[in-house]
Amino acid sequence: MSGAAGGHAGGGLLVVGDVVTDVVARHRGPLAPATDTPADIRTVPGGAGANAACWAARSGCPDVRLLARVGQDAAGWHDLRLRRSGVRPLLIPDADASTATVISLVDTATAERTFLTDSGAVHRMNPADWSPALLDGVAHLHLSGYLLFAEPCRQLAVLARESARAAGVTVSLDPASTGFIGTLGVEEFLALAEGTDVLLPNADEASFLTGLPEPADAAVKLSRRFPLVAVTLGAAGALVAVAGEVVARVAAPEARALDSTGAGDAFTGGFLAARLRGATPAAAAEAGCRAGALAVGVVGGRPGAE
Repeated sequence: MSGAAGGHAGGGLLVVGDVVTDVVARHRGPLAPATDTPADIRTVPGGAGANAACWAARSGCPDVRLLARVGQDAAGWHDLRLRRSGVRPLLIPDADASTATVISLVDTATAERTFLTDSGAVHRMNPADWSPALLDGVAHLHLSGYLLFAEPCRQLAVLARESARAAGVTVSLDPASTGFIGTLGVEEFLALAEGTDVLLPNADEASFLTGLPEPADAAVKLSRRFPLVAVTLGAAGALVAVAGEVVARVAAPEARALDSTGAGDAFTGGFLAARLRGATPAAAAEAGCRAGALAVGVVGGRPGAE
């Protein structure tokens, strides 16, 4: 594979991002203020970066690595679950911060979710955690957008991207959160994202970044700034834009949705794994949609989350 998509065919995938402990509460009916709401509650491993890495491995990428910072107390638990998913963990235990934690409130009627986020050790990633040697054998670098929303992890993300570009390794970015983009500022986010080869927003993020309500229009505008843009549309599939033109529209397989947590991460993992096998952007988007359809059928953001 070459060009605006992911580096050299046959190389590995390095994800730099977040490992999170997800507390998923699937509630039946509206939340009842000041009293009890029945729910099924599970604690599962998560994090946008970690989820994408696991889905890339599940989608056939034989060499997936994850660089992340976690709380010392939970490092072993997360390391084991990443290895079980086929990911090589490069976890940095932090003695002074807990592992990031997200409480995910999932409406069982719609499978839509609301997040309460404690970023914990994620935002303590810093340039000292990076070495260009991490790119040895790597064809593509994927960055979780959550790294751009605080210091010093923002410095790490920029350093990793510039190291990748110097090494001829392509880079992708998941914008991650309209809420955090709004706090940071759209222009600031886009400036920090400069030099990214592949942008992987969902429809809301694409519209937020451009001010254009239609996902196709937003994708076209973004593709004038980033070489390859793939926008996820939920149950409607995805679209791909290159050089100011929509080049593919892909339908999503039918799926019974239990929990939409991690569906976008699954698309990212499936998309990147396919590109690393040399798939066209359209075929990669199809692979991403297949992974996303599998993801909404499980509770949590990973294949076989437990």
